Amino acid sequence: MNSRALRATGPVILVAAALVTLIAGLALGGGAAPLLIGDPGPVARWGLPVAKLLVNLSAAGMIGALVLALFALRAGEREFDVALDTASVSAAIFTVAAAATGFLTFVDAFNPAINAGAEFGAQLGRFLVDTEPGRAWLITTIAGAALTVLTFAVRSWLATMLVAIAAIAALIPMATQGHSGEEANHNSAVVALALHIIAAAAWLGGLLLLVILRPVLERTRLTVVLSRYSSIALAAFLVVALSGTVRAAIGVVTPEALFSPYGAILSVKVIALIAIGVFGAWYRRGAIARLDQRPDAAARRFWGIVAVELAFMGIASGAAAALARTPPPVDTALPPVRTPAEVLTGAPLPPEFTLDRWLSAWDLDLLWATAAGFGLFFYLAGVWRLTRRGDRWPVYRTVLWTAGIVLLFWVTSGPINAYQDYLFSVHMLGHMLLSMAIPALLVAGAPVTLASRAIRKRDDGTRGGREWILWAVHTPVSRILTNPFVAAGLFIGSLWAFYYTDLFRWSLYDHLGHEWMIAHFLITGYLFALTLIGIDPVPWRLPYAGRLLLLIGVMAMHAFFGVAMMMQTGLMVAEWFGSMGRTWGPTPLEDQYIGGGLAWSIGEIPTLVLAITVAIQWSRSDARDQKRSDRHADRTGDAELDAYNAQLAALAQRDAVRAEREARVSR
Repeated sequence: MNSRALRATGPVILVAAALVTLIAGLALGGGAAPLLIGDPGPVARWGLPVAKLLVNLSAAGMIGALVLALFALRAGEREFDVALDTASVSAAIFTVAAAATGFLTFVDAFNPAINAGAEFGAQLGRFLVDTEPGRAWLITTIAGAALTVLTFAVRSWLATMLVAIAAIAALIPMATQGHSGEEANHNSAVVALALHIIAAAAWLGGLLLLVILRPVLERTRLTVVLSRYSSIALAAFLVVALSGTVRAAIGVVTPEALFSPYGAILSVKVIALIAIGVFGAWYRRGAIARLDQRPDAAARRFWGIVAVELAFMGIASGAAAALARTPPPVDTALPPVRTPAEVLTGAPLPPEFTLDRWLSAWDLDLLWATAAGFGLFFYLAGVWRLTRRGDRWPVYRTVLWTAGIVLLFWVTSGPINAYQDYLFSVHMLGHMLLSMAIPALLVAGAPVTLASRAIRKRDDGTRGGREWILWAVHTPVSRILTNPFVAAGLFIGSLWAFYYTDLFRWSLYDHLGHEWMIAHFLITGYLFALTLIGIDPVPWRLPYAGRLLLLIGVMAMHAFFGVAMMMQTGLMVAEWFGSMGRTWGPTPLEDQYIGGGLAWSIGEIPTLVLAITVAIQWSRSDARDQKRSDRHADRTGDAELDAYNAQLAALAQRDAVRAEREARVSR
């Protein structure tokens, strides 16, 4: 199949394979079977999953086009314009499909009498405003409409990046829908589904854009773009595989469940994803390079494989949409009678926090586990690339970065994450590690310096990882945030603002707030540590004496915060920590006192380490300055000292002459 034919038939192959798989999956799993009571009718039962499928496919076209444009295409040229036009058309379809999904969700849930009357309009309005599914689809529809206009209007690097971020954020409400919202492990299911949707969208949409771009790109240019897409696809495949495994484990608990209709549909999806992964490996092992070596025969074979890959992607998309409507083979819903802890957190109260639980308690946060995995992999890959070409990278920096990443994973997925919702002291310990210990280790790893040396520089007008990182470092926003006084103000000011406003309450009740809290603590701590001990480039740093004075001031305010927390006579977020029904451990007020003590005492340890590090850097800086001065003296024969001595001698001679003249006058 030639590329021009595939450009016309590729989207048709994708949609047709997805629809056939969706219909087969709904028939097998009973996702569109009539309800015994309150059946909404066949239009809603069959139309709702079809609308959701169109939402998924159009979201892929939107996200994939934007991501590939940012990392593989040249702004200001036709290829970039075609990518954004594709994103705009996809966003328009996404908007219509999201609106249809919201309407059909309302019909499916409430089975109203559809008419043009005011009562029906009022019911629909209340659904869109007062219910979580209604609000989610309303936000998604509004976001899609805005993205349709923005993707059509923007053409610059910065605007496209901001639109891409907004497009990814528009997919988050979709992750809260479906069975995941009703499960006991709701947070894990939502995070897994969000990562799955976003990664799959970048993967599928990027391939679809390549098909559309083929007639626009020259053959040599196409090879470069395909190579860059394969790197994006590889990362997306890993995220899809990991998040899909976690999501499947939530729905399929036992091996016997794989023989259920849900398990059969899941197996089809897994097989399709494995097949796509095999195609991706084939690309990277030489198929892309052969396009230049044997243009005609290799191109026909290559685009034929792409057509098959699009079909498998359609099968995976259809199976995913069918799974969303198929009940899992096991009952993962919370029991009808729930404990106070289950009402508040969605999970049973864990056992007493004994010493052995520091090693055995785990509560995986897939978002930060994925971030930690990629952070460690890319850092070690950069070190390996430097070593291969003969450059040196300090071993201690690699060790410190690795320690910081491992500690981040332990804090976000280990015993602290498992118990922080129940014990304020554990939450505070996690806060201290996230904002002080982990950032100091990561800053010492100097990731920006490593990236600027290890990532290949592009000279074709596109932006890769190196270009985007250096751009971010030199933006006006970065100049403001890395100002020492701004970084210190954010670090200590947000500490007080978080705990003495409703931000703390939001982080407890909403998992999105919890993830924001982790990101905020990490970023503010990283910026503060960067201004003190970092070697990565920033516009301006204080002299070492100023850094120590600033650090002392921050230490004092931090200690004051801990003392203020210990002196609290009332319980913070009392309806949360005071209502868990916990029968072990300290009382909630005692536990809060312990948390304040941790902020005051243990929280000062990383600050003291920072102070010692600044002092050592100061001493080494003075030593380097002295060595530099000595080497300069050796090169110039100590000319500066000779000139200084000559100047002193001249002054002494002038004073002697003046004294002799005055003596003659006095005689």
